[in-house]
Amino acid sequence: MIDIERANEIAVERMTSARPILTGVASARDVIPGMRDNLLLHAGPPITWDRASGPLRGAIIGALIFEGLATDEASAEALVRSGEVTLEPCHEHDSVGPMAGVTSASMMVNVVENVSGGNRAFCNLNEGYGKVLRYGAYSPEVIAKLRWMNDVLGSVLAEALALTGEGVDMRALLAESLQMGDEGHNRNKAGSILFTAKLAPSIVRTRASKEEIGQVLQFMVDNALIVLNPVMAACKAMADAGHGVEGSTIMTAMARNGTDLGIRVSGLGNRWFTGPSQVPDGLYFPGFTSADANPDIGDSTITETAGIGAFAMAGAPAIVSFVSGTPQDAVNTTLEMYEITTAEHPFFKMPALDFRGTPVGVDIRKVIELGILPRINTGIAHREAGVGQVGAGLALPPVEAFEKALMAYAEMYLA
Repeated sequence: MIDIERANEIAVERMTSARPILTGVASARDVIPGMRDNLLLHAGPPITWDRASGPLRGAIIGALIFEGLATDEASAEALVRSGEVTLEPCHEHDSVGPMAGVTSASMMVNVVENVSGGNRAFCNLNEGYGKVLRYGAYSPEVIAKLRWMNDVLGSVLAEALALTGEGVDMRALLAESLQMGDEGHNRNKAGSILFTAKLAPSIVRTRASKEEIGQVLQFMVDNALIVLNPVMAACKAMADAGHGVEGSTIMTAMARNGTDLGIRVSGLGNRWFTGPSQVPDGLYFPGFTSADANPDIGDSTITETAGIGAFAMAGAPAIVSFVSGTPQDAVNTTLEMYEITTAEHPFFKMPALDFRGTPVGVDIRKVIELGILPRINTGIAHREAGVGQVGAGLALPPVEAFEKALMAYAEMYLA
């Protein structure tokens, strides 16, 4: 007889005791398991070109141009349709990617190691704001920025991390930033400042030219999302530490590809349970409305899976000016998430709730029993490739994903 409660305790204890360290930056083909030159990784559960959303298609096109495998939209689409280039989820390669999430073999990626468990996770480098690949843009200036990020930013960060001798303790950084008003998903101002301050002394000691060092530091200072991607990799490492526990009903992944949202469950192997991704409800930039919005997209919900993001909104009241609502709404969101989780995080504390730990460990049984879905706060992408971000808001996953997972659990363990 499976002891579900004990299995869940083990899964969540492994997640919360994981200690993710950013140890390096390296080429995707050199570090990501199974990475190859004709493979593109993408956010969310598996999907084909025919079902891919506008932002995802645009990012695929841009990545193939970046790799020199295609010259334009038509040649990129032909490669994918022919099967010469394959598409697979980031999650199936120990990786995550924001928004479209597309990662190609040559791209530099953050390397995070869970030093208490031995597993590793990866995420590409954050492009900042404006026209960017993660929203499906692939114009010449987007490709030029990606090349600079690979040749200069990535190289400098790799050397700087090596010079630290210890890397960056992402769990400690997150714990501190959460007490400074971040929630770790859409508000990363404190975390990005801490991250830049941690690496700056090593950056200036690298062999890069004075001009390149200045460019890198300016890019990091100007990019309030610079820490998001290593945070995502850290959350992936933490969530994966709790995966694979026999009999556990804890959700260990939640991800969207712009068409579908999929979840994985600790005790159900690597199966995806999916439903239609929803258009977020939120605030739109001037000139845009919900009619312009793409359904929710990206692997960044790994933050909620690990107990931050929307789950930590009570500690980040300023987030509501970005995603809509009031400070009380932020508190209520966190309080509601305690109802469907199994523990309070021992390291991620919120001053606004008397330093209570963030809710962590979504139990799919509680989701169905209580009718409470995990909350997501997120950026909103335009449905057409390359237009970019058009707002930010709150989203809910489809209940079908949790229903399918619970039915599969019953068939596996209770039949």
